[in-house]
Amino acid sequence: MVALVAAVAVAAVLAGVASAEKAGGFVVTGRVYCDPCRAGFETNVSKSVAGATVEVVCRPFEANKETLKAEATTDDFGWYKLEIDQDHQEEICEVVLKKSPDPACAEIEELRDRARVPLTSNNGIKQQGVRYANPIAFFRKDPLKECGAILQKYDLKDASDTP
Repeated sequence: MVALVAAVAVAAVLAGVASAEKAGGFVVTGRVYCDPCRAGFETNVSKSVAGATVEVVCRPFEANKETLKAEATTDDFGWYKLEIDQDHQEEICEVVLKKSPDPACAEIEELRDRARVPLTSNNGIKQQGVRYANPIAFFRKDPLKECGAILQKYDLKDASDTP
């Protein structure tokens, strides 16, 4: 069953890649998760967020005027996929969190709410039109009780100060 789900997911991404390549564009894909420890990285208690809304936003390097804004919703496994039909070589493009369907894990922290993605073919990346964004997270307002112990296992220097 798991192999079938994985095969379907891979086929869907490849189909998106083929259609984006024909148009000279890109497929932006990535994952959204809930960070219940407010660690800034995934832990063993992190969960994927199904139904979250993200946007891809592009703007010129020297300006705040948006030249592209495209929205997507995550699937049951927390993955999103957007097809972008043009090259944005002279721009900064980012995937940005917009809305979580889970009120217990809906906090957005500024500057930790986004992942940059290069949407140009002229950057030395030998990738056939697919751009993988780093995972981005919503945060719980209050960390879980067990987070202090979990973060200590990661041997973080300030873990004893973390709730």
